Amino acid sequence: MAAETRELAVFAWLPERDDPGFRPAGRLNLTQTRGALLSDAALASEFRYGLRYLERPQSFEIDPVSLSLRDRVRVRGVRLFPVNGLPEFGGIRDAAPDAWGRRVIEARRKVPANSLTEAEYLLDASSDRVGALDVRANLDAPATSAASDLRSLGYLLQAAAAVEAGEPVPAALADLLAAGQTAGGARPKASVRDDRGVLWLAKFPARGDTFDVARAEYCTLELARRAGLTVPELQVLDVSGRPVMLIRRFDRFWAGAREARLPFVSGLTLVACSEFESRMKRYADLALAIREHVAAPCVRADVEELFARMVFNIFVSNDDDHLRNHGFLRDPRMGGWQLSPLYDVVPRPGHAHERYLHLEVGDQGKLATLDNALTHYPAFLGKRPRAIELMHRVWSTVRGWKSIFEELGAPGGLIDRIAPAIRDLDDIASPGLRAEIRRTAPLAVHTNW
Repeated sequence: MAAETRELAVFAWLPERDDPGFRPAGRLNLTQTRGALLSDAALASEFRYGLRYLERPQSFEIDPVSLSLRDRVRVRGVRLFPVNGLPEFGGIRDAAPDAWGRRVIEARRKVPANSLTEAEYLLDASSDRVGALDVRANLDAPATSAASDLRSLGYLLQAAAAVEAGEPVPAALADLLAAGQTAGGARPKASVRDDRGVLWLAKFPARGDTFDVARAEYCTLELARRAGLTVPELQVLDVSGRPVMLIRRFDRFWAGAREARLPFVSGLTLVACSEFESRMKRYADLALAIREHVAAPCVRADVEELFARMVFNIFVSNDDDHLRNHGFLRDPRMGGWQLSPLYDVVPRPGHAHERYLHLEVGDQGKLATLDNALTHYPAFLGKRPRAIELMHRVWSTVRGWKSIFEELGAPGGLIDRIAPAIRDLDDIASPGLRAEIRRTAPLAVHTNW
């Protein structure tokens, strides 16, 4: 087996008053061993912060766990390694293309699946990647932009369909594919800008969809918003007769006439575990990570929001609630991290009486019931009555989901298809808990947004 080491330059976008933009943050060394089989591959990482970066008042930690800047003196000139024996720094992994982005890169380069090194995947994603980091070959390499515009959505759909099918992408569409290189998750998507220059994430239909996933996700997220959860701006467009959902990029904001960036890390990074280990983690683990790493003024609201999101996922049978689908932003106004708006919530229709989430809910593991969720309420909330109030708040909205979906333009066929996913209170709560939830009035929503 052969080992290859690459030194890459990591940049961080800083909101410096006189000249906001990317600044060198440090050097990343990736050593990758390639064997005859994909399973033989091994990756090791190390990172050094730049000394000038550490002196910048607006500089932030690239990874809040493995590359913390709570003690800047300790990390000066020091080689740092991922915690818990991980092969990658979580904060940098979150800036890398995920499953779909990798497929796009492979299609553009006309190479087989999983044939590139991690360094190559990192370098091929554009500077429009998620968050406020960029990874380049060296300090002199320029930033690159890959976002397309809304008028190209029809062509992006064609290009995405070709990638999904494993077909050659027409030359005329090849350049448009770059808009999808930065995207995470497995479903087809791309970054686009509207006529005002605002950045959105466009999510396309996928091969094998058995229902209109775009409109289902749009309606479910709007349902979550009405249940008091924090949700980004959304819209659904008809593009060449196919639905496309647009999510305003919540890692971007406008400061005057210029676009600014917010650092982003996933729950996977904050809990400091691998993708495989994520299956063994609990919502309570994520709550503990919030208490340790989130800015103090945001902790109460964030753990309450996380509990309410868990309850909402139980009601709508969203079992795609893995740690990558929980995000955190670093707000310079707060001087630290906070829970990001909700994303990637799609009901999974099913008829089984017992259903399960990806993360463990309570003492009964992943079992998706409110009684199970209540067993771990002390990890989120100071008092049990507050947990009941949050359950009531979510239930009082979700029980009217059909009329809300109709109001949002969902056709009857989609509502019928989704109906088995939405659970009645009687199905997920014991008689005593049901009675308690029904007679409880919710209190005000605590939020920092």
